[in-house]
Amino acid sequence: MTVFDRRAAVARLLEGRQDLLVVSGLGSPTYDVAAAGDHPRNFYLWGAMGGAAMVGLGLALAQPRVPVLVVTGDGELLMGLGGLATIAAQNPSNLAVAVLDNERYGETGGQKSHTAYRTNLAAVARGCGLDDSRDIASADDLRSFAERIHRLGESSAVGVIKVSQHESPRVLPARDGGFLKDRLMKSLKLVSS
Repeated sequence: MTVFDRRAAVARLLEGRQDLLVVSGLGSPTYDVAAAGDHPRNFYLWGAMGGAAMVGLGLALAQPRVPVLVVTGDGELLMGLGGLATIAAQNPSNLAVAVLDNERYGETGGQKSHTAYRTNLAAVARGCGLDDSRDIASADDLRSFAERIHRLGESSAVGVIKVSQHESPRVLPARDGGFLKDRLMKSLKLVSS
């Protein structure tokens, strides 16, 4: 299985982006999404550990014609595993979740997460009923998942990407929640400029 550079993997997922809406989880997923280029449809979650998948689900249900990607880490997803069952129950075809799995809780000191032992998050997602759940084991797998996230599928999708524990320099986007919400709503034409 390939271990990817996390920053390069996220950049590959967002390559050729058009109307994709991106929710990024706490810490490194936010830094990686911002490093790929700030965008009005990036919704950065600064302190909502465990909440990225559920925010993504809410946006996917509210905007069923817009592809939504959640970029989160293994630690954050482990904190909110019940979210996978909730996503499966709703199964929106426009939602994809990319899990950057470095087998660590990066924001709390780098302790091993459950995925460093025996937990396989793609298998957990399949067990919750998310049939399109995959371990991204090669560059071809990453390309295939990147193609999937930019379009509506037949169901929700989950891709677990093993990434190195290397920390890239932080790219800090806006932290103002009101600003981020407002620009996202404007980009979706839910409010006037």
